[in-house]
Amino acid sequence: MNYYEHSTKTRVKLLELLLGEDWKVEPAGGSTGEAYIARAGEKKLFLKRNSSPFLAVLSAEGIVPKLLWTKRLENGDVITAQRWVHGRELGSSDMDRSDVAQLLSKIHCSSELLDMFKRIGNEPLTPTTITECLQNQLLASGTSYSLLQEAVDYLSLNRHEVTPPRMVVCHCDINHNNWMINSNNELYLIDWDGATVADPAFDLGLLLYEYIPREHWEKWLYHYGLPLTSDLEKRMHWYVISHALHSVLYHMRKGQHDQIKSWIDQLKQLLAYS
Repeated sequence: MNYYEHSTKTRVKLLELLLGEDWKVEPAGGSTGEAYIARAGEKKLFLKRNSSPFLAVLSAEGIVPKLLWTKRLENGDVITAQRWVHGRELGSSDMDRSDVAQLLSKIHCSSELLDMFKRIGNEPLTPTTITECLQNQLLASGTSYSLLQEAVDYLSLNRHEVTPPRMVVCHCDINHNNWMINSNNELYLIDWDGATVADPAFDLGLLLYEYIPREHWEKWLYHYGLPLTSDLEKRMHWYVISHALHSVLYHMRKGQHDQIKSWIDQLKQLLAYS
């Protein structure tokens, strides 16, 4: 048994002790390995270890499934329990729904979320900090691939042209798998571990470029509550290029060659339209 398997089994036992003898706990999967499903007869809970500190605010605003309780263990871990959603993840073709645009707008307009982020000392993600971080990652990678340097040069040259008009709480991972809809047609956006304060164009660009045909952007943004301006287009394009470069460098560190090729192809297309 490797270390990961041992620690997971230990956590499962601790959670079962916490909940009581009728409950059975199993890992829920996911990249972090911190999520669990608890069952007792017909009852079901979603448990998370050391989840986002602003989960209570997200729950109160109806952005995530209802938070039922929070408990701190003797080892310092914080366990949260949320109501189980009887529903499904959204598919790629669902992302043009008007309620997706409306929920993302609600998140970006939430002063409560923004205040919470400020109180926990979150440092805003600005074009300058993004550019500097990617420059450092490229240097550390040791690669001489000219396309990646071209991307960094584009970001550096244009970073002062994409000044955010306002900073909001961005989810930063709006993949369709993170959108859940229940049997009452209530929509949620889950998995907030990577959220930060940034330009709303960060989330908007990733979503529109990935899921919405260009000719439908204006209609989608109408439901979000913004016009499609040249300034917004430029900012979205900048952030999508930065995300593609970040993804290339990430998969290079992991040695995941198929993903590297896929993201490089996307980066080529994006820079061709710069």
